Amino acid sequence: MSAQPLLQLDLPGIKKIKSGKVREIFDLGHAFLLVASDRISAFDVIMPNGIPRKGEVLTQISHFWFEKFFSLVPNHLLAGANDPLPANLQPFADQLARRCMIVKKAKPLAIECIVRGYLSGSGWKEYKKSQTVCGIKLPAGLTESAELPEPIFTPSTKAEAGHDENISFEQAKEIVGADLATQARDLSLKIYKAGRDYARQRGIIIADTKFEFGEFEGKLILIDEVLTPDSSRFWPADQYDPRQRPAQLRQAIRPRLSRNPDVGQNPAGSDAAG
Repeated sequence: MSAQPLLQLDLPGIKKIKSGKVREIFDLGHAFLLVASDRISAFDVIMPNGIPRKGEVLTQISHFWFEKFFSLVPNHLLAGANDPLPANLQPFADQLARRCMIVKKAKPLAIECIVRGYLSGSGWKEYKKSQTVCGIKLPAGLTESAELPEPIFTPSTKAEAGHDENISFEQAKEIVGADLATQARDLSLKIYKAGRDYARQRGIIIADTKFEFGEFEGKLILIDEVLTPDSSRFWPADQYDPRQRPAQLRQAIRPRLSRNPDVGQNPAGSDAAG
């Protein structure tokens, strides 16, 4: 197993569709192959270094949550975490092992589905100015990192270039339609609450997160990644103090993945919930 981070990947004979900030996407004909590289990015800029095996961690965490949430919402997986690779991918097994997903060809929704359970990041900045988060009125007197009375759904745009922008639910309905926006909101809140409760029982606070949904055969399904350090803000519960900004759990686990203490990444482009 290589100690060097996987930063680029090409599979001869397999058509690559896109290289994202982290994932490589290939066309298998009947399905897509998503491969999580070890690239890191911050503020939508891909860094020249990487974290060895980061892509494996992201993929295995997503596999866990996709399977756990299957009773709540269908997802894009066509193969499990331990299923053998198809014959045409076997020659690349060393590169793909534990960092790839074979998935349905869903059409992604044109919005990011963000759920906030705690007041942090850009939400805290807005609250200080107007006592709102993405236009949602919140109680007075909340402090940074305070738990919200109830989790809130705060969608954002999907920018082809530059930063995503927070939008209201009404704007989300204008972009994807009222029915899909409502489904996405309700599912996002349901999944977040289930994940939040599961993690909290194990000493982890999920402060906020981003979900992706897509349309497949007329139904909305969960796609991309789920509750990973790249898409979520994790806090150690035993260090949580609502009067100050908590340490993020990803900072504590990163030295185990890389010997370079300067390597760092902010979830979802520096701020999990924008």
